[in-house]
Amino acid sequence: MTGAVAVVTIGGIIGRELAADPALATLPVSLLIVGTALCTVIASWTMARIGRARGFALGAGAGALGSALAIAAIAYQDFVLFCAAAALIGCAAAFSQQYRFAAMESVSEAAGPKAVSVVLVGSMLGAVLGPGLAARGESWMPDIPFGGAFAAIAGCYLLAASALMALRPAAHATGGDSPEAARPLRAITGSRLFVVAVMGAAIGQGVMSFVMTAAPLAMHLVDQYSLEVTANIIQTHVLAMYLPSLISGYLITRFGVGRIMLAGAALLGATLAAGLAGRHILHYGAAMVLLGFGWNFLYVGGTALLARTHRPTERFRVQALNDFAIFGIAAIGSLSAGLVMQTLGWDAVLYASLAPVAAVAAAIFWAPPDRSAATAR
Repeated sequence: MTGAVAVVTIGGIIGRELAADPALATLPVSLLIVGTALCTVIASWTMARIGRARGFALGAGAGALGSALAIAAIAYQDFVLFCAAAALIGCAAAFSQQYRFAAMESVSEAAGPKAVSVVLVGSMLGAVLGPGLAARGESWMPDIPFGGAFAAIAGCYLLAASALMALRPAAHATGGDSPEAARPLRAITGSRLFVVAVMGAAIGQGVMSFVMTAAPLAMHLVDQYSLEVTANIIQTHVLAMYLPSLISGYLITRFGVGRIMLAGAALLGATLAAGLAGRHILHYGAAMVLLGFGWNFLYVGGTALLARTHRPTERFRVQALNDFAIFGIAAIGSLSAGLVMQTLGWDAVLYASLAPVAAVAAAIFWAPPDRSAATAR
């Protein structure tokens, strides 16, 4: 998470310095998410053939290369190269998204939601390191602003790759591949539970990306808050994304995945209310914290629900389709954030998020996951 969060924190700021048109300032952040979306299928396909550990190591290597390209892009004032670097770091993030699925596959089905939560708790370190390196690494290379930050991020990726290459392949704890034949994707996607699982996680990710991409621009470039204050708010937001993982798995087991996903939609609604209440640092802080909590409940809930919709033999295809939908919508949200901010402002970003939040709440009522014990499998 360190590299991706760092790009989210400073990508728009660097983009504003490098881009010929200010409206393109958030394009690197958007391409981070586009790179994630485009590489989800590649990541799933790769791991199905070479295994989880080697696949994760390959993704980390892509992140290190992207960080090196970012340094070169800043040094040569090349906006296009910086966009390519952000997309490559996004590709590394696509491989990282598979961690939660690997965790679920290594435990019993009942323990799946807690496994996802535990893995996401690990992302809290990235929430601290990413914005921290972004803010403090601005001057580590005197002639290359933020170059030192990206050098440290490359080191993080290489450390992860080294650790991953030392792992041995793990057995599938849920009993290996099912003897049942894999079904066509259309049979799986016709399930209401599948629709709710993907829609919940995708809209949660899309709204989060849309608002989070716009927030640093609104704070730093419009309302003139310092880079340090802006980075601290983003850091707090990312912590709020992953801190609930300490309890979200337990809450899903205790209250049901549908109720927790509905709570996530309600928290996103509260995000919009907090953001529209004012432009003080406390308004931004409250909105970003609520945004993180809402995302977590929808993302963990959607992931846990997805596991109920497919057989073991179908997992790589379904996981790839799920993540492609999630990060495809997130890419649209992020790509549009800069344009909406540039032309209509921060309040418009928040008002535009109302409809998708209402849609995900309606979907959960349409197909309540907690009322049916049956699954698509």
